Amino acid sequence: MSNIKVIVAGPRGKMGKEALKMIHNQSTLSLVACIDRKHEGQSVKELDGFPDMDAVIYTDAATCLSEVEADVLIDLTTPENGYKHTKLAIENGIRPVVGTTGFSEDELSELTNLASERGVGTIIAPNFAIGAVLMMQFSKWAAKHFPDVEIIEKHHDQKLDAPSGTALKTAELIKEVRDPHKQGHESETETLEGARGADVDGMKIHSMRLPGLVAHQEVIFGGHGETLTVKHDSIHRESFMSGVKLAAERVMELDVLVYGLEHILD
Repeated sequence: MSNIKVIVAGPRGKMGKEALKMIHNQSTLSLVACIDRKHEGQSVKELDGFPDMDAVIYTDAATCLSEVEADVLIDLTTPENGYKHTKLAIENGIRPVVGTTGFSEDELSELTNLASERGVGTIIAPNFAIGAVLMMQFSKWAAKHFPDVEIIEKHHDQKLDAPSGTALKTAELIKEVRDPHKQGHESETETLEGARGADVDGMKIHSMRLPGLVAHQEVIFGGHGETLTVKHDSIHRESFMSGVKLAAERVMELDVLVYGLEHILD
């Protein structure tokens, strides 16, 4: 595979730092620029604790994406900035690989249409950990046999969106095989609002935010006399990098937007 020129948005974040390390250690990827709120005009290697890389940092995304010759944008920022960066990248013919979650349905629809119109491959993944993708697929399979299900997702206390994109994606997959129905007692009431969690077609999603966590999810199924739990834990952000690398390589073969890493796994 020829060398893929990459721009990283959000290089100083925890995920961004891991992405830079991963790119630095890969022969198929090379960093050509970064997009960040600070350090305009500096190179990555000038920042303390960062790899020895010459790529220049831009504070203006539009300038970076229009001036820098690149193949792929890896965006690991916030929902607001991620949406703007993805749209700009597609408009400039640069393929986005997006790990940011929290996009609205309207935003996803707009980006899907734009990617198709421009023929620019795009991957938006709620979770880049291969194990998490398998957890979601196993949950969809299990839901055919266990339609009563609740999702508990746990993340670090700096995460901005709740529930997580992974939990929402899991619920979407389960909805494909599960008939909507209310779970629990028909006369159930909450004596404290929110105690039963968010509701998606009758299944419940619960979000935890605590320091010390990274990214964790349990999908718990209940049946007659038995329960089944499908669980995944990311204990270090390095767990996401194999998926980021795979997406950066596979997006070069696409001309449409793909939502979810499961669509590019063999």
